[in-house]
Amino acid sequence: MKRYKLKNIIIAAISVLPALILSSCSKSSTVQPLPTAISTAGVVTTIAGNGQTGSGNGTGTAASFYYPQGVAIDAAGNLFVADQGNNQIRKISTKGTVTTLAGTLVAGNTNVSATTIGVAALFNGPTGVAVDGTGNVYVADFGNNLVRKIAPTGVVTTLAGSGKTGSTNAAGTGASFNGPSGVAVDLTGNVYVADFNNNLIRQITPAGVVTTLAGSGKAGNINGTGTAASFNGPRSVAVDLAGNVYVADANNNLIREIMPGGVVTTFAGTGAAGNKSGAATAATFSYPSGVAVDGAGNVYIADANNNLIREISAGTVTSIAGSGYLILTSPFSAPVGVAADAAGNVYVANDYGNLIQKVTH
Repeated sequence: MKRYKLKNIIIAAISVLPALILSSCSKSSTVQPLPTAISTAGVVTTIAGNGQTGSGNGTGTAASFYYPQGVAIDAAGNLFVADQGNNQIRKISTKGTVTTLAGTLVAGNTNVSATTIGVAALFNGPTGVAVDGTGNVYVADFGNNLVRKIAPTGVVTTLAGSGKTGSTNAAGTGASFNGPSGVAVDLTGNVYVADFNNNLIRQITPAGVVTTLAGSGKAGNINGTGTAASFNGPRSVAVDLAGNVYVADANNNLIREIMPGGVVTTFAGTGAAGNKSGAATAATFSYPSGVAVDGAGNVYIADANNNLIREISAGTVTSIAGSGYLILTSPFSAPVGVAADAAGNVYVANDYGNLIQKVTH
């Protein structure tokens, strides 16, 4: 059984969050052998969180989170967190001080304009977050089937989505999604969306026009161009300086790449579940959930069911931090989100651990 998937069922049962839709629990009668830990050299420290579920703001371990999912970093080094269980977007300053950027503990769908006074923005189980060069924060608002935008002024708007389940391509609220779980933004302001339940990768222009970048809509593992390709539960996306989009294709245990022309290839992984490192074509993953890329083109993976942070560089996969197996939960317990800074430091949303952590390697 995949622990990350089981967690989603528990959340849904307790707090009626939409995370259940992300994946389903599978059962097996096979007794798994005890694992052998993987040796990793990365140094893991806690940036924020006390390890308990909560919504407290504060500095470092004085703060608390409730199943943090996506994480992103801006040019100044501030971190943004999609705090799913709290229905909030949190901000962590370079000094480790945690504040609430937007959202309350109440699930909902409320935007906030510059003139609304005393009205709070509401989200519903946000799972993905990205930030552009001018400080706009984009949110994959999973439970609302929306992509939201938070301006530096605090104004919250709907960038795209009607709120209804669907896969319609159109402008703004004329478009529809089905469980958008990850977002990324390129240098020209295009936003890419991992549309989890639609098995699609969508693109939103700065004007809010939504198109399908890749995916047929049917679950599968086919490389090809545009809608000739297929995915199975794309969990998150990242985009490099050249406009290549990387996809954590969770249910396929693969990392996929989409070139600017819409050509989809397998970037790393065989499709089998495992924790093997080495050549990208022979490496294995287990429910990879987060993906990030640094300025040098190195790709980082939050390999959730392996409790590992992986690096893909020059066609080689290495494990830089973590245990390597589902039941070995230190230092990570279901890492699902990653971000990388210019110095190559990796920031991790440790979902079960309710922590935001940093890996230096």
